[in-house]
Amino acid sequence: MPRPCRSVDPVPSVFFSPITQTVLLQKKVRQSIICQATEESGRLRPHWRSVKPWSPARSRETVMQAAARRPRTNHLDLAQRILDVARQRGFEPGARLPEQQIASLCNVSRTPVRAALSLLAEQGVVRWEADSGYHLAIDLTAQPAISAELPAAEEDELAEAILRDRSARRLDQTVTAAGLMRRYNADRKTVLKALNKLTEENLLDRAPGQSWLFRRAPDDPEAQGESYEFRLLLEPAAILTPGFRLDGARAAALRQGMEALSALPDGAFDTREFQRLDIDFHGMIADGCANHFLADALSDHLRLRRLPGIYAGVNVFRLKQSLREHLNMLDHLESRQYEVAADLLRIHLRLSRSQRPQAASRGAPALFGMISRPDRRGNN
Repeated sequence: MPRPCRSVDPVPSVFFSPITQTVLLQKKVRQSIICQATEESGRLRPHWRSVKPWSPARSRETVMQAAARRPRTNHLDLAQRILDVARQRGFEPGARLPEQQIASLCNVSRTPVRAALSLLAEQGVVRWEADSGYHLAIDLTAQPAISAELPAAEEDELAEAILRDRSARRLDQTVTAAGLMRRYNADRKTVLKALNKLTEENLLDRAPGQSWLFRRAPDDPEAQGESYEFRLLLEPAAILTPGFRLDGARAAALRQGMEALSALPDGAFDTREFQRLDIDFHGMIADGCANHFLADALSDHLRLRRLPGIYAGVNVFRLKQSLREHLNMLDHLESRQYEVAADLLRIHLRLSRSQRPQAASRGAPALFGMISRPDRRGNN
């Protein structure tokens, strides 16, 4: 039962000033309204005094809810690593994904693995069974672009936006955290995380003060030509370096992904997935090189190729042709025919260069002008 309302004026109003009497009258009116609502509803409706005070528990709950809406970057990265491991080891739909085994393969503890698997479960990539844990729910070879469907952390989205605007020349070569905060209406913590991410990927260099400097990227015809000249010098040499080793599991996963992507019709061709496979294929060659200086130089340069717009203007026919060239090179690499693979790589790079918009007008020599090599008798 609702409690009866008590009188508001314990003291006669004649003892108060006109202003005080007005305040007391307003208070009395408010209490009358509350009492009326109490009688109608059978309970006292809350007003501003009934708001719960701040407490650490409620604060943690709010933070946890916000975190649930936006996944953490390390969990997203680990989710992608789990997919890569599953591809490399040929996991089929229904394969069990033990947390301890995944943690050992990814060199992390079980706690982030559990969070990453939960994230994949939300996307339908894995499924949870109470009696046996997580299982792979899809065929990764039939869905090569599943990584593009994962949600992005806030700093990752901001980093991508920064790269897109730089590629479109909407950003100068030098940027500051304060300027990016204003441009993207983002808080300082998120901006600094995005800048640190791009710096770790060698896409930005830290400049004096609070500035960052974009590195030279192959995002215009002249820079693309220089990029191919650099790669023509180093990538075939990486294959021919004594001690070159091919990662068999990685090669098998790449083969599955490239075959699946090349089998898609032109209208369904995923350029972003091609970019991932292309970078990973050439990255595999760099990682297989036994010369660490050569491998590091190639790996740093290949990171620049993830910028938006790198594949703009290249038609699907050429991209599918490029996948077939990758598969042909992979056949010879797996057979340890390294000299043939190096020659095929030179042809591949020159074909890709000639297909770039405006790149053929830079006076490049004939297609096979740089792949002939004198034999041991000194004849061409």
